[in-house]
Amino acid sequence: EKDKEEESRGEGSCGQQNRASRRKNYQRKNSDGKKAGEEGRERGKKAPTKDQKESENKEKKTNKKGKEEENKQKKERKNSTSSASSNSSDEESLSEEELAMLMEQVEQKKKLISTMRNKPWRMVKKLSVLREAQAFVEKFEGALGKGKGKKLFAYKMMMAKKWVKFKRDFENFKTQCIPWEMKIKEVESHFGSSVASYFIFLRWMYGVNLVLFGLIFGLVIIPEVLMGMPYGSMPRKTVPRAEQATAMDFSVLWDFEGYIKYSALFYGYYNNQRTIGWLKYRLPMAYFMVGISIFGYSLMVVIRSMARNANESTADGDDDNFTFSWKMFTSWDYLIGNPETADNKFASITTSFKESIVDEQESNKDENIHLRRFLRVLANVLIICCLCGSGYLIYFVVKRSQTFSKMQNAGWYERNEVEIVMSLLGMFCPPLFETIAALENYHPRIGLKWQLGRIFALFLGNLYTFLLALMDDVNEKLAEEDVVKNITRWTLLNHHNASAGNDSAATPPPLDPADVPRGPCWETTVGIEFVRLTVSDILVTYITILVGDFIRACFVRFVNYCWCWDLEAGFPSYAEFDISGNVLGLVFNQGMIWMGSFYAPGLVGINVLRLLTSMYFQCWAVMSSNVPHERVFKASKSNNFYMGLLLLILFLSLLPVAYTIMSLPPSFDCGPF
Repeated sequence: EKDKEEESRGEGSCGQQNRASRRKNYQRKNSDGKKAGEEGRERGKKAPTKDQKESENKEKKTNKKGKEEENKQKKERKNSTSSASSNSSDEESLSEEELAMLMEQVEQKKKLISTMRNKPWRMVKKLSVLREAQAFVEKFEGALGKGKGKKLFAYKMMMAKKWVKFKRDFENFKTQCIPWEMKIKEVESHFGSSVASYFIFLRWMYGVNLVLFGLIFGLVIIPEVLMGMPYGSMPRKTVPRAEQATAMDFSVLWDFEGYIKYSALFYGYYNNQRTIGWLKYRLPMAYFMVGISIFGYSLMVVIRSMARNANESTADGDDDNFTFSWKMFTSWDYLIGNPETADNKFASITTSFKESIVDEQESNKDENIHLRRFLRVLANVLIICCLCGSGYLIYFVVKRSQTFSKMQNAGWYERNEVEIVMSLLGMFCPPLFETIAALENYHPRIGLKWQLGRIFALFLGNLYTFLLALMDDVNEKLAEEDVVKNITRWTLLNHHNASAGNDSAATPPPLDPADVPRGPCWETTVGIEFVRLTVSDILVTYITILVGDFIRACFVRFVNYCWCWDLEAGFPSYAEFDISGNVLGLVFNQGMIWMGSFYAPGLVGINVLRLLTSMYFQCWAVMSSNVPHERVFKASKSNNFYMGLLLLILFLSLLPVAYTIMSLPPSFDCGPF
């Protein structure tokens, strides 16, 4: 009975007792069994009863159950110890040696993650090692704190990671907000980064001119329109009586005469009062300071862009050293996404290898150096003659236009002869220079820089010749102003005396501003010439693209089936995008904007519209009418060269404006001065 009671108790409490208690019960059962056996022996040696067999079976079952429960408890203890060790890490701290080792390992893993791209390993190994290092850092980086410090450290790390993610998302958002980014990427995928560099430069110029327009429009034009005297209140803001009949004719407005001449677009419209409006806004000082700030801001932006390009190009090696290595490992343009452009790039790289091999072989050969020097000197003499001839032609045309301006019935060509001649010279002289440059036999990159320099000299020479010829016209107008100034004073004095003689008590009626004699206002005349030159340059550029690219591409595309030879492979073929000519056209146009913005504040707004339309029009022309270049050049080689030309023309544009401000007297009856 005692055995049965103890066995029932053991069965009921086996799931709750520990290992030591079960051992004690087992020993007690063995001792009780021994006692019961002795009593049975004393009674007599008989066969084992049914109760003993049942007790033995129950003991075996309890042993099996005890072993199973021990295994379960071991597993639970392992799990509880692992969770307890992780939970008790908040309370227990690492030793100093372990902490130092852990910090060192974490720093090593971080350094490995940052330099993973530079490792000469296979991509599979890089990815596996990177994942292991990231997992190690994430697991043990938080263990560098102690107690509450660990939670603070984990919170800081979480916020740092979220901040990095936020900055990355914000950079992506800013990239999506960049104007025309997808359009430029499309052009870049078809024509390479060299053609896309022109549109990036065009977008940069648009941003600069937008800031300049904001300065002029917000600080000069808006205050004069809102707070200045309205149109018709004074002679400088009124069309003369003799011109009112034709002031709204299209031919007059196309020449920027009539109502456009006496508008806020030009210098003569602005008032010379010290302060205007209820704000007491000092318009003359604002006009002068904005003119200075335009050159200051432009100088700062150009120099900053040059410095950024210089920092980005420091990793570029010298092309004269290790030529074949540079060509082998750095020639491919990974931004190309068009099969035709990829084929052209492949052929270009192959051709460049062949040319380099030929150059290397011919560099060791003897050549007729005297003949080459003679041809180069001859080419430079011919180009200098072309430059001098174009300058003389512009000077002659400007002088003849002064006689045409005095004629009553001058035709459209006679009124716009200067702009037409300058645009035609800019169109036909660069191809002539390229033909003459074939005599020099320069390396293509050196030949490109010579070509850019000569075209720049042509544009700059034409512009300065135009200014010198315009200065003669300004001097004539200054002499005319002295006469008109006396006539104006006598007219106002006679009007006052006549009205006072009729009735001395009454105030004399004011003279109609349209009847007051006025001077020629040479500042407005100079501004009109710059606006005409800019508008004619825009029209010639668009007509050239439309005729020279689009109509030519349509002719080659649809007439090639019924022509005697292959028009696509031979003459005239499809046109390539002229990167250097378009960039120099932008630089030359920006020089005119810097020169003319002081005399025509609205000129910057016209240039903003020109750049905006050029982006869409030229992107359409490139994608529809042009073909990729046979030799695709890297864009990074020319960025600072273009910026250097822009910086040079910025200084050269400042000189005429500074000369006129400091040496020539302002008009007496127009403008803020």
